[in-house]
Amino acid sequence: MNFAVNNFSFFSLFFKADFVVKFVIIILIVASIYSWAIILEKYKLFKKINASSSIFEEQFWSSKSADSLYKKLEDYNEDPMANVFKAGMDFMIKNKSRSASIQERVLQALSSSIDKEMEIVEKKLTFLATVGSTAPFIGLFGTVWGIMNSFQSIAISKNTSLAIVAPGIAEALFATALGLLAAIPAVVAYNKFTSDTRKYSTRLENFSQSFISIT
Repeated sequence: MNFAVNNFSFFSLFFKADFVVKFVIIILIVASIYSWAIILEKYKLFKKINASSSIFEEQFWSSKSADSLYKKLEDYNEDPMANVFKAGMDFMIKNKSRSASIQERVLQALSSSIDKEMEIVEKKLTFLATVGSTAPFIGLFGTVWGIMNSFQSIAISKNTSLAIVAPGIAEALFATALGLLAAIPAVVAYNKFTSDTRKYSTRLENFSQSFISIT
């Protein structure tokens, strides 16, 4: 009984697998690990910027003037909303003498800054989408290859017993499982973070409108 368990353990399946199946397994494991690294990174990022933006909004509305808040800000802030505010103020200070369509041009500067900040927030999300859409097919490729090896084993040995085909079938199913293991969390995380990104982008746009209305 112990012998059978050892034969079908993770390491046993990996080391006894065909080169192609090994390559598929390595790709899926690396993709899964990197996906989880991105998931944790994005979770921390959204938690951080939502909190920091709430603090900045409180400072913005409680400040005596936009100029006084602007002077307190550093050249670069980790909070995207603070950076959008600074970009708007920078534009207004440089274009004070051109007041004809200043609000429209400030809004354009704010929109450009929002796009720049959102590019940073959205970074690496495409990798999650790629893993979610391709990992099952990569696993399926490993499955097909493993089954082909099983049929080859039958043809060579001319023996249809389960002992002959079991290793190849186990490799095939293992590749399928890894494909799903990599894809499912990636898809769920991508959908969640895409939704969070839209909400935060809307939050920045609403802030920019508020900023324009009081300047």
